[in-house]
Amino acid sequence: MPEDFKVTPWEVTGEIDYDLLQQRFGTTPIDDALLERLARYGDLHYMLRRGIFYSHRDMIPLLDEYDKGNRFVLYTGRGPSGNTHLGHIMPWIFNKWVQDTFGVEMLFQLTDDEKFLFKDLTLEDTGKMAYENALDFIALGFDPKKTRIIVNTKNVDKLYPVALKVAKKVTFSTAKAVFGFENSTNIGSIFYTTMQSVPAFLPTDEAGKQVPVLIPCGIDQDPHFRVTRDVAPGLGYPKPSLIYCKMCPGLAGGDKMSSSDENATIFTTDTPKAVKKKVGRAFTGGCVSVEEQRQKGGNPEVCSVFKYNYFLFEHDDGKINELAEKCRKGEILCGECKMCLTERINVFLEQHQDKREKAKDVVADMTYDGFEW
Repeated sequence: MPEDFKVTPWEVTGEIDYDLLQQRFGTTPIDDALLERLARYGDLHYMLRRGIFYSHRDMIPLLDEYDKGNRFVLYTGRGPSGNTHLGHIMPWIFNKWVQDTFGVEMLFQLTDDEKFLFKDLTLEDTGKMAYENALDFIALGFDPKKTRIIVNTKNVDKLYPVALKVAKKVTFSTAKAVFGFENSTNIGSIFYTTMQSVPAFLPTDEAGKQVPVLIPCGIDQDPHFRVTRDVAPGLGYPKPSLIYCKMCPGLAGGDKMSSSDENATIFTTDTPKAVKKKVGRAFTGGCVSVEEQRQKGGNPEVCSVFKYNYFLFEHDDGKINELAEKCRKGEILCGECKMCLTERINVFLEQHQDKREKAKDVVADMTYDGFEW
């Protein structure tokens, strides 16, 4: 496995060695003992069983506190730079399972300021995308009574005082070392990480006592939360716990779905025709001809169609293993798999788009501190 991959909160390139990345970041693998403990609270999510969520920071102390009656608060988010795609909602689906299983409250942060600072977008652009992304989040079924949506520019009055405390503890030297900032980096981008820290501290401020926080997210976000965890004790906050997932692959192959490659990415607003076209072009592990594939079989390990099923659409472990075996034996062809996946995606999107439309009726009620969209 090549070691020349790059993973930051803003850029993922190369073929990711997730074990090596875990070593670089200093996170802890999710082992059998932790899986057995999580299974006590309810049926293990398929993303845990399959190692899609595979690494963590301080899950054991978090569960110890939960067992004592100290409920944690969930926190995750999204940088609204465009339409939501299936790779974005993958960790949200897991967050929904955590909320349901543990009965906890949820903070969802939309970092419109971040995307304004790091991309060629206006604040109006990122504000509109924040609203659209919020609809996708709500459509997954989070409990509206236990879920609040933060938009950084809308909630700046509550976020900024805490962000200032964080900023005073973070040196420019640290920011450069962690994020790779250069002298040409705008000062807003350098400050931004403090805003992503704040939701990890809000529950403690609101309760007037230390409240544990769990952040399920992609492992590419770890640099932000290393900084968050480093400054937390000095500010009187508990260090947030984290549980990290691998990135959802795109249809063109590679390790992360990318919004910039629209032809290889399924968006939640795609039409059935668009889905059929995109899946039809997907990279597979098949052979050149039908005859050769019947004889030699395919390679599900590199097939983006199989990975979509593995990461998102086939939750039954027996069935996903059976699909992989049929592929290797040449008992199923790429065209058949593409047809099945197209149907599954379109069924999901039809239901999701309906829920997304209904989310417009409740999105105003789920805002943090009652801001207006």
